[in-house]
Amino acid sequence: MHFISGMKKNGFFLFLGILIISACQSFKKDNTKKVFRYNEAAGITSLDPAFSRNQANIWACNQIFNGLVQLNDKLEIKPCIAKKWKISQNGRLYTFYLRNDVFFHNSSIFKKGIGRKVTAHDVEYSFKRLTDPLLASAGAWVFNSVKKFGNDYAICALNDTTLTIELHHAFPPFLGALSTQYCSVIPHEAIQKYGTDFRRHPIGTGPFQFKMWKEGVKLVLVKNPRYFEFENNKRLPFIDAVAVTFITDKQAAFLEFVKGNLDFMSGIDPGYKDEILTRDGKLNPRYNDQFYLTHQPYLNTEYLGILVDKNSDLSKASPLKLRKIRRAISMGFDRKKMILFLRNNIGTPGCYGFIPIGMPGFTTLPDYGYDYNPEKACQLLEEEGYKKGKKELMITLSTNASYLDLCQYIQQQLGELGIKVKIEVSPPATLREMIAQSKVEFFRGSWIADYPDAENYLSLFYTDNFCPKGPNYTHFSHTQFDNLFQEASSELNDSARFLIYKQMDKIVMEEAPVIILYYDQVLRFVRKNISGLGSNPMNLLTLKRVKKG
Repeated sequence: MHFISGMKKNGFFLFLGILIISACQSFKKDNTKKVFRYNEAAGITSLDPAFSRNQANIWACNQIFNGLVQLNDKLEIKPCIAKKWKISQNGRLYTFYLRNDVFFHNSSIFKKGIGRKVTAHDVEYSFKRLTDPLLASAGAWVFNSVKKFGNDYAICALNDTTLTIELHHAFPPFLGALSTQYCSVIPHEAIQKYGTDFRRHPIGTGPFQFKMWKEGVKLVLVKNPRYFEFENNKRLPFIDAVAVTFITDKQAAFLEFVKGNLDFMSGIDPGYKDEILTRDGKLNPRYNDQFYLTHQPYLNTEYLGILVDKNSDLSKASPLKLRKIRRAISMGFDRKKMILFLRNNIGTPGCYGFIPIGMPGFTTLPDYGYDYNPEKACQLLEEEGYKKGKKELMITLSTNASYLDLCQYIQQQLGELGIKVKIEVSPPATLREMIAQSKVEFFRGSWIADYPDAENYLSLFYTDNFCPKGPNYTHFSHTQFDNLFQEASSELNDSARFLIYKQMDKIVMEEAPVIILYYDQVLRFVRKNISGLGSNPMNLLTLKRVKKG
């Protein structure tokens, strides 16, 4: 990330002003095709839904593929490839009844190049592929609750339109978990032909089908003319194509948006936040004629993660293995000022648990969580033998450029306590891979809900979910937590389950394998000629209903 200051900053905004004046000229181009354009600064690593573990991959896969069920903007579970389902009284047997009008995208892998009809056997194949250890998909956890016979999962196509899944115990969040992009339906013919290169040759059933992808440059998806969903008797999608660019410089991408070369931006960046937002988080009035802003609570917890694996050489050599040190760091910086000055009040200071605002199980009770308390932080440091001016603490924090300003703020505040923080900046994709492989001890991370249940957040601390097999990136392991996790997994009563979630959240905060920064908000900047985009608390990008005027 490039910071703008002095004359350089003035020059940037002078140039920006010129672009604003001339922006309307870019709309005079005669485009007969309606193309929705957005930028993905983080880059896309795979178009195989089995590897849709980050937002960039999820957004792309959500356009290409479908699953049995889907979420609407209220996060309600709705039919998709499955037109209906039933769940047994004991909560263990799920029976899905499929539509008979869903077809895979046209491709040379099929006879005459025409995509064939999807059957329950395709769903069985897709789900069992996801559980294959050789595939090493981070989405295998979705089926942890499914009953097994040896190495075979109890996922069975009874006929072309009926599928059953049997769980070894009731797991209420299971239906929501099936809405994740991991559980997309794919054709076995594609894997037989492309193998691991399916990541570059995706074939699904979604509203858009793959056209081309030059990695790091551009991705193009085109309208699926046989898509099965309709709205007001009109077949979705309404636009002709989706074009994704991969401009890594956030300021450069912002300029493209202002010029009219992009239709949509999500979130903010320090390089232009003061230009596009007022101090209180509203859209700068100068842009009212060009685009509009939508915002709402985001099921996204931003945090600092700490590798606490007792068997890791990184952890053994790090002072962060000490719980009091981790707790001191969590008390050592002012989150409220951080949100006010660095994020224009976008977001809520992370003074509570890991479960975010808007998710059942979130609590503001004062019995756990952390607020700014430098005196207590210094006391904890001294109890572990670290005292400012005598023996100071040195740690390394890994981040990407988008969060460098937040990390530098934390670095400055912790420095006042005698904690010296070295910041290492890596590209987003590189950092994600290093975290997944447990190669960094202290890192900036975020967790966006895969499905609307707090179990999704707490699964990051369950022992059986150690990465790279699952999402436990800190390698946190706690017997009581694991027992509660298993208890909550089979609790059918929502109120009782939420109480268990709070106990689990409290354990995580007391042990402090993560340090909460803030609970995010969904911010979407959309050009005025775009309608039907919608917004949701998971910031899932759904383009099938978008219209472009």
